[in-house]
Amino acid sequence: MVDTLTRWNRLPAADAENEILPCCGSRAWARGLASRRPIAGEASLLAFSDETWRALGETDWLEAFRSHPRIGETRAELAVGERSSAWSAQEQSGVSGGVHNEAEAHSEADAVKIALAAANRDYEKRFGRIFIVCATGKSAAEMLAILRRRMQNSAAAELLEAAEQQRRITQIRLRKWLTT
Repeated sequence: MVDTLTRWNRLPAADAENEILPCCGSRAWARGLASRRPIAGEASLLAFSDETWRALGETDWLEAFRSHPRIGETRAELAVGERSSAWSAQEQSGVSGGVHNEAEAHSEADAVKIALAAANRDYEKRFGRIFIVCATGKSAAEMLAILRRRMQNSAAAELLEAAEQQRRITQIRLRKWLTT
């Protein structure tokens, strides 16, 4: 961890921004976090990340959202690198997981995936952006239930919920980044 931060702290600003960008997807966030350097440790990094994220506006949040693929898919609208794509696949492993030894279990998993794809489309029609959820450790059925619950939110409440989910995703990714 110390080696990653030490090296990152020494990078030119543009390089530091580009390296940290896959953790969030917002250029303003990456620029803001890089401007806080030198950062001494994980706790400071996570705190500065939260402060930077919460100070951003809707445009920057939406940019970060576009760096994620839809739940159950692999391509994001706004690609920010292979690391981000790999992390998304890992985070969404619950969508493809499950028991596939029995035909019935496979059929149920397929039904959830189909329902999730339809719910994603409904969400996009209602809110004009993809559904963002911190998918780590969640099954496809859990994400579908969360998506359906959040469809009841007002547009303003849902934007705040999506921003909080992005903040959580960023925290997880920063911890992963520190171990590279």
